[in-house]
Amino acid sequence: MTAAVSIRQVSQRYGAALALDRIDLEIEAGEFVVLLGPSGCGKTTLLNIIGGFAEPTEGQVLIGGRDMGGVAPKDRPTTTVFQDYALFPHMSLRDNVGFGLRMRGVDRAARAVKADQMLALVGLEGRGDRRPHELSGGQRQRVALARALAVEPDVLLLDEPLGALDLKLRRQMQDELKAIQRRVGTTFVHVTHDQEEAMAIADRIVVMNAGRIEHYGPPREVYLHPKTLFTAGFMGEVNRIPVRDGKAPFGPVPVADGTLLIRPEAISPAGSLHIGLCKVEDASFFGTHIRAHVTPLNAPDLRLVVHLPQTQAVEPGGVLDLGAEAHVVLSE
Repeated sequence: MTAAVSIRQVSQRYGAALALDRIDLEIEAGEFVVLLGPSGCGKTTLLNIIGGFAEPTEGQVLIGGRDMGGVAPKDRPTTTVFQDYALFPHMSLRDNVGFGLRMRGVDRAARAVKADQMLALVGLEGRGDRRPHELSGGQRQRVALARALAVEPDVLLLDEPLGALDLKLRRQMQDELKAIQRRVGTTFVHVTHDQEEAMAIADRIVVMNAGRIEHYGPPREVYLHPKTLFTAGFMGEVNRIPVRDGKAPFGPVPVADGTLLIRPEAISPAGSLHIGLCKVEDASFFGTHIRAHVTPLNAPDLRLVVHLPQTQAVEPGGVLDLGAEAHVVLSE
């Protein structure tokens, strides 16, 4: 089961505070969309409105073309996975997964069959008789996912479901979550504040800030070609270099006025946009790369962050001849 989601001019006010400001968003059926932004940006509020846990002050939400105005959460074609799992500790995994089916009047035998199928889907085959306390955090999150999918929702809502997991397990669950979504084909709408998580799992990312959408697009586009300075900075480290009359602090560049945005990994000795000789201020080994701060000799007030190959010889006080391979210019 799957369905498209249409959000039309949705606003949400809490007294004088505007949590969402005229949000327009189209999510295709079967798509994995991530709502990404800092705390307080409105992403969880928007998820709650899609799920029916809050009614918008203005605007309309449609799921599969049906207006959800006034439709209670239990009557919507959605289910929600929360960060705290919300499993029943006294129930077996099989009964936890089958709980939603039980509320829908499905008989015990049919519930058991479906629950076992869902447990197998999330990699917990043969563990239906266990209790939640016997599982790791990642396994409990899989059970919560199985329970949500057991009722065959058109849209699955995920509210920071991986936030409580350690880094290694979180990355493993990102891979599994994406693989499961591909298998079932359900529309997934996932909330997170983690940029790497969003890029790892999303078909498209919705970058939110102060109740508005800053950028909506595929991960590569959002990261490499941000539409706003906020998106550029929120998606990862970026060098912001002022350009006036075709000149940057380090010399002429083939662009007009604006802000030149260069990701740290785009700067290297082989870069075609010549920056020039740069003094290394400091350097740290990060395993996959060396992160360094450098200052162009012809622009001593400009400090750049660069990610250099792990094999690069880099010492504080040394000098490197650098350039940039990719850049974006914004006029805002």
